[in-house]
Amino acid sequence: MASFPVLVLNSGSSSIKFSVYEAGGEQQRKLFEGAVDGIGTELGEFRIKDAAGKKLVDQTPAVLTRAAAFALVAGALNSGEFPPPATIGHRMVAGGPTIKDNQRITPELIDEMERYTAFAPLHTPIAVYIMREALRLFPGVPNFVCLDTYFHRTMPEVVTHMPIPEEYSAMGVRRYGAHGLSYESIVHQLQPNVPVRLIAAHLGNGASISAIRNGQCLDTSMGLTPTGGIISATRTGDIDPGVLLFILRKIAETAGSAAEAADKLETVAAKQAGLLGVSGLSNDMRELREAIATGNAKARLAVDKFTWTIAKWIGGFVAELGGLDMLVFTGGIGENDSATRAEVCAGLGALGIVLDTQRNNVRGAAMISAEDSPVTVRVIPAEEDLMIVNHVVRLMAT
Repeated sequence: MASFPVLVLNSGSSSIKFSVYEAGGEQQRKLFEGAVDGIGTELGEFRIKDAAGKKLVDQTPAVLTRAAAFALVAGALNSGEFPPPATIGHRMVAGGPTIKDNQRITPELIDEMERYTAFAPLHTPIAVYIMREALRLFPGVPNFVCLDTYFHRTMPEVVTHMPIPEEYSAMGVRRYGAHGLSYESIVHQLQPNVPVRLIAAHLGNGASISAIRNGQCLDTSMGLTPTGGIISATRTGDIDPGVLLFILRKIAETAGSAAEAADKLETVAAKQAGLLGVSGLSNDMRELREAIATGNAKARLAVDKFTWTIAKWIGGFVAELGGLDMLVFTGGIGENDSATRAEVCAGLGALGIVLDTQRNNVRGAAMISAEDSPVTVRVIPAEEDLMIVNHVVRLMAT
């Protein structure tokens, strides 16, 4: 197969990240990458850099709407200064109960995925918008959706089935998981020596953890939505449902309607909780570490809550896997914050997890376990875009 440029689009609530790879040859090669940040503001950021890190575009335009943001991306790629995409791959957190496989995008498929925006409310609305815009602005270019949930499709029913009345299960309410492309990239990078019993922790603005047996997902922390599981930057993680009911009733005392009350509760649970909610200061681990250094007790509690929760999930997954061969940290925090890794692993010696302090003092890919640690502990940067490219190449060939 001759090589061709693949555009990868990864959208968030306030940003659009993208990259272009030369794909289809012997090896996929990144040509350049970029991002539009600050969507909804007068002073956004639009940048593009090549594979070596050289800045090709560095602007601060107003990006008041997602339309303005994506117009910047499409305009650059259609300008003649960059190779126009021959195909486009879109990251999608969850496609809903009927969309389980990565596949070519059609208007009808977008409509079906849009029915389930509640499954990933911070991500799905902008993702489906960009899919429609990509079909319009790049006519004739095939587009493909690559689902985070695809990697988690191997989880058994005892894991995915929620303890709720059947009428709600029939609506598609189940455990789906997220960060699947990140976990898939970890397994891909470990080939051909994927450990039988693997736990991977994707720790970033969103945080989750997965138990992987023989390269396939056995269990994962996030549930129906990315709000579940371990606490993250602004999300509660798993929480007593009674807490949400209590908050909902308080909100309902002044809300104008049931829908308004539900929207406000969603804001509390997904945007005001987690590290931000506990610390009352920030959702950024770097800022929290600085605050801890000055004696900020709430920042200390927030980070302790974060690392304690991750350690609990690791312990549960070790039991589920029947032991552990390797623990992998990835994501922005997992790859760069040695203190978080040390605090997570501090009490796990009984499970065979022992860090080497000097090895752990690193950012980026490394083996950080002690020589005598029964469990290997590694830091492996996620390569989600590359996974999307691989899926696109496979789908183009079928």
